[in-house]
Amino acid sequence: MKKIVVLGGGISGYGSAILAKKKGFDVLLSDAGRIADRYKARLDEWEVPYEEGGHSEELILEASEAIKSPGIPDSAPVVRRLRERGIPVISEMEFAGRYLDGAKCICITGSNGKTTTTSLIYKILRDAGLNVALGGNIGESFAYSVATGSYDWYVLELSSFQLDGMYDFRAHVGVLTNITPDHLDRYDHCFQNYVDSKMRIVRNMTPGDWFVYSGDDEVILRQLPGCDLRMRQLPFAARNTAQRGGGAAGALLRDGRFTAAAGGASVEIDTAEMRIGGLHNAYNAMAAALAALAAGVDPAQVRRSICGFDPVEHRLEPVAERGGVLWINDSKATNVDSVWYALESMKRPVVWIAGGTDKGNDYEPLKAFAREKVHTLVCMGLDNAKLVGEFTGVVPEVISCGSFDEAMAAARRAARAGDAVLLSPACASFDLFRNYEHRGRCFKDWVAEHA
Repeated sequence: MKKIVVLGGGISGYGSAILAKKKGFDVLLSDAGRIADRYKARLDEWEVPYEEGGHSEELILEASEAIKSPGIPDSAPVVRRLRERGIPVISEMEFAGRYLDGAKCICITGSNGKTTTTSLIYKILRDAGLNVALGGNIGESFAYSVATGSYDWYVLELSSFQLDGMYDFRAHVGVLTNITPDHLDRYDHCFQNYVDSKMRIVRNMTPGDWFVYSGDDEVILRQLPGCDLRMRQLPFAARNTAQRGGGAAGALLRDGRFTAAAGGASVEIDTAEMRIGGLHNAYNAMAAALAALAAGVDPAQVRRSICGFDPVEHRLEPVAERGGVLWINDSKATNVDSVWYALESMKRPVVWIAGGTDKGNDYEPLKAFAREKVHTLVCMGLDNAKLVGEFTGVVPEVISCGSFDEAMAAARRAARAGDAVLLSPACASFDLFRNYEHRGRCFKDWVAEHA
């Protein structure tokens, strides 16, 4: 019997282990840390052997194949040992994709906008009555959904780490929102390595598939000539009007309205009618509309679902307005490009809370908006030296704080009636928080109690 080892006991790992068990493999799940009780309960239910608190290398190296959770870097010793032995190391997506039984996948990746675009596409397909599951970085484990359900469509948000472990997997509709520097610590601090990872979204596509991408993203446009693009292309754009697929297919934003066309169908949407605002959300809506049209959804349904879509939690999420001050949770903005769109969308004077674990950020693109819109920058992190140095002289007041509570109190003191307090960190959260969701929840809880 073929032996499958699953590395990591989070949402990706437990789902992969259960699918492997269902398909008759000899399975071991191994986690160097602690496995959450809710995942243990499901593993026990399926009688999947697991270990936590360390890896039993001798057992792991008996595997025929290993499924690696995306949070585990390729540099981890156990991963290196597997590869030294010639044991294939794949992702959950690669493994679950072998058992789709005719279902199709809409896969969304990009440096920013993935979660909103994925959520939009899922809502459109679900509202249209299609038999659809949500997975990848959000929703349920893709592998667990394959193991326990029967769906016609899977809408999957994919990180670069998940794409790295995909070889034969194929997206029937692939969406690439943008590519900007991020996670360079996992890519030898080489931007091209990260770009190459993102471009794996088009791997194995056929002429019957669809590729939705930003025609305004110069990084993507530079990569296209070197790709084998046999599929149908659907660019979306607001600035680069030449990148609309010859005019017959794709999406174009002009004067606050966009038209999206694919597969002989088209839809026109006034962005003023959308509940989500800002240029970044116009891009997300164009991408979602194209993907849904490619999947065969009626244009009228596409329009209804997009206009009825509420903001995603932790992404420019209005939390409360107290004393004339609007508090906005943008904790998911963990890189510079995401913060650029957040600042671009601000219509009020801003108290900006930023900082955390810097990923090699270049803050230069933010300085024009910071000069124009931000009167106080509150730096929240264990090491604020880079932020303070970059924005001193750009923003009238820069305040360095070493804790969350200190930063929130400083923001409250600095805010005046008519202002927005924007948590948009541009950094990872791991110095003070478990993850960006934890950071966003702490922000919302503090506002509810203290603002």
